[in-house]
Amino acid sequence: MNKKAQQLHRLTAIEIKAAFSLAGIFSLRMLGLFLILPVFAIYAEQLAGVTPLLIGVAIGAYGLTQALLQIPFGMLSDRIGRKPVIIAGLIVFCIGSAVAASSDSIWGVIAGRALQGSGAIAAAVMALAADLTREQNRTKAMAVIGMSIGLAFAVSLVLGPLLNVWIGVPGIFWLTSLLAILGIMVVVFLVPDPGKTSTHRDTSPVSDQFSRVLRAGDLLRLDLGILLLHMMLTAVFIAVPLTLRDITGIPVEKHWMIYLPVVLLAMVLMVPFIVIAEKRRKMKQVFLLAILAIGMAQVGFILLNSTLVGFGLALLLFFTAFNLLEASLPSLISKMAPVESKGTAMGVYSTSQFVGAFLGGTVGGWVYGHYHLVGVFIFGALAALLWFVLAMGMTPPGYFSSYLINVGILDPMSASQLQATLSNMPGVGEAVVMAEEGIAYLKVDAQAVDFALLDEFSVAET
Repeated sequence: MNKKAQQLHRLTAIEIKAAFSLAGIFSLRMLGLFLILPVFAIYAEQLAGVTPLLIGVAIGAYGLTQALLQIPFGMLSDRIGRKPVIIAGLIVFCIGSAVAASSDSIWGVIAGRALQGSGAIAAAVMALAADLTREQNRTKAMAVIGMSIGLAFAVSLVLGPLLNVWIGVPGIFWLTSLLAILGIMVVVFLVPDPGKTSTHRDTSPVSDQFSRVLRAGDLLRLDLGILLLHMMLTAVFIAVPLTLRDITGIPVEKHWMIYLPVVLLAMVLMVPFIVIAEKRRKMKQVFLLAILAIGMAQVGFILLNSTLVGFGLALLLFFTAFNLLEASLPSLISKMAPVESKGTAMGVYSTSQFVGAFLGGTVGGWVYGHYHLVGVFIFGALAALLWFVLAMGMTPPGYFSSYLINVGILDPMSASQLQATLSNMPGVGEAVVMAEEGIAYLKVDAQAVDFALLDEFSVAET
């Protein structure tokens, strides 16, 4: 790699600060949403007006408001700025946490959880990350944010039961309110101010691309997949804590001892499968295997729930498959979305994810009320079976990754010529040059493309 290419790909101090500060905001918020998952179904039994259905609604309520508001808030941040939208969202999240903490009825907690989801800052955070990073380094910043979300989820499974012993669920809600305030301080004092705000097709939805994305069959399969995955996850956390307490016989204060080794081992076990999927180019096969595994785990929750070892193995299978699918789905979206529609495709995908969380809580709660804990796990197994059948028809993905080049503002003819040149380069699967934006959006095969040659087309940012 020549000196110019090395300079382009080296993260600047501003880019490093932006990536880690925004990852901190994201992880603080997601930690606040996830901390109650392993303990709420048990706590909710003491709330006024509680029913199994309403327990599920309370767990999943954030998903509905998040799904409805995340794309509009992202587009609003294009107009009024990223930081005002992020700060406003964190304030709403803080208020929602306080409402839930102060409530002694299930309806009050539902209202608080819905308010938490209304602070929908995901799209605005991603857009700000794009504003603060150069095109060649944007994927690195997004990877840092993505890893922080996964870490927040893993930590919440262990920390939630521990905090429940120390401060109870109301205390957890008060803590999440404090985390939101801490997030605001990070935005104000640590996150750099962008020199300019613009729409980035690789991270943000673009209104004229929605119809194209919504007509793509493979993308719709993936959207339904993330919906079903998070539907299963939310439903599982209605039933698993109760199963551990009532059938497996593990006291609530010791649940963290089950989650800790399971979560750590699951993170290790998924790595070889990711390597096989990406490096050996077996993505579809590994993807289908993971869907089968998550369905088998649901069956294991029914058949192996009488012993700690058996139920622990079912949990390990579930979380290994979940982590693998959670990592694979965004990669598949990136591979299959039209190169200039990636941000729009990811927006629809994220909305589907949050709809799945709401449906998992609501439908899972209803099933629990009518068909008990076994019914919830059967519901999850059937969802996995449906997903497997749909995923079998998925087109095997091309092994391309996104790559962006700042080519400067061009006239239409020059942009068309450059697009043709880039499209014909070895290792480039697709290239679109947006003349008015000055950006070339590419899909490249990292094993075949010459990045140094691509970077020769890059111009210095002004």
